[in-house]
Parts: sequence; C-alpha cells; structure tokens
Amino acid sequence: MADMNEFSLPVRLFLAAYPWRRINPVPFAASRKPLKDCRLALVSSAGLVAPGQTPFDEDFRGGDFSYREIPNDTDLSLLQEFHRSDSFDHSGLKQDPNLVLPIDRVNELVTRGRIGSVNHRHLSFMGSITAPGRLMKESAPAAARVLASDGVDVALLVPV
Repeated sequence: MADMNEFSLPVRLFLAAYPWRRINPVPFAASRKPLKDCRLALVSSAGLVAPGQTPFDEDFRGGDFSYREIPNDTDLSLLQEFHRSDSFDHSGLKQDPNLVLPIDRVNELVTRGRIGSVNHRHLSFMGSITAPGRLMKESAPAAARVLASDGVDVALLVPV
C-alpha cells in the first residue's frame, strides 16, 4: 500500500482537502451460482480505448464520466490508456495491459473450468474522476444495464 509521503505535495494537499464520498451500505450482491457456471465481464478504471473509439476527454472538468466497450477479442497491445492521474507510474500498464484489463487471465480461467464464460465485451471508465455525480447517476446504471442485457453474472472490478 502506498504511503502518503510517496506523493508530491500538491497531490497530498489535494487528497487532504478532497470531499470523499461515503456510501452506506456498500453495494453488494451475493452470487446465486458457482463461478464455474457464471459469465464474467471486466470493468476497469484505466481509461482504456480500443482502436477507432473516441478517446476520453482528458480536459473534462471533474473527469470524463463516459465508458468504452472493449471487445473480448481485442489485441491488448493496441489499447490506448487515458487514465488522468499523474500520481502513479503508468509504464506498467503499457508493458502489460493485463494489469488493468486482465482479459488473457480470465480467458485462461475459462479454459481451466474455473469460470463458466467471459462476456464478449468489457467496460473501461476513466480513472481519477473527482466529480463522480454523473458517473453514479448516468454512466454506472447504463453500464450495469449493458452487462445485464449480456447475461453477465459477475463483474470483476479492476480499479486503477
């Protein structure tokens, strides 16, 4: 876990003054069936964009609250990353995109019989959204509807 002293002074000041939201109770739904029988989708906050997609708007005040659909058969090396935070080293994401969208790893788990199937698409949001109101009211419910319409049983959240 990171220590606050690892961040620059402006980042530490921002984090100290940020109005963190508390959600009580934390949303949770127990699975009704074993993982080996479930369809899984990935939801990442790495700000990934597939070839031909519109990039996230890095200048959107408070963070671009939209999301991108990433096909399961996407060549991960072709994804572009638009995570807006400068508070961490992004080089690992470029070296191994499975760190932030583990498509290869979940497909391996399907092959091993640990997961029933992997959805044909995954979702990527921009990370470090400092004004999450529209994300919570518009984008997140829309994304949930997309995954529900695909018959997704389990979403693996990959926060970045």
